[in-house]
Amino acid sequence: MKELVEYIVKSIVAEPDKVNITEENSDMGLLIKLEVAPEDKGRVIGRQGRVAEAIRTLLRVKAARADTRVRLEIL
Repeated sequence: MKELVEYIVKSIVAEPDKVNITEENSDMGLLIKLEVAPEDKGRVIGRQGRVAEAIRTLLRVKAARADTRVRLEIL
C-alpha cells in the first residue's frame, strides 16, 4: 500500500524527495501517514479534497482485495 501512495504522490508534487510515508499497523487496520513539503500540501489535498479522496478510494479498493482496512492521514 505504501508503494501505491508513494507512486501517486511523487507524481503530483513539485518536490518528490521531501515525500515521507510511514505505515503503522493497529487493531483498526493499516494507518498510512503522509508528509510532504508545505508548498505541496495543496496539490496532494486538491480542490475541496478531491485528490486526497481519490487516493483514499484507491487505497480502499486495494485494501478490500487484501481483506483489510486502511486509512490515509496527511500531516
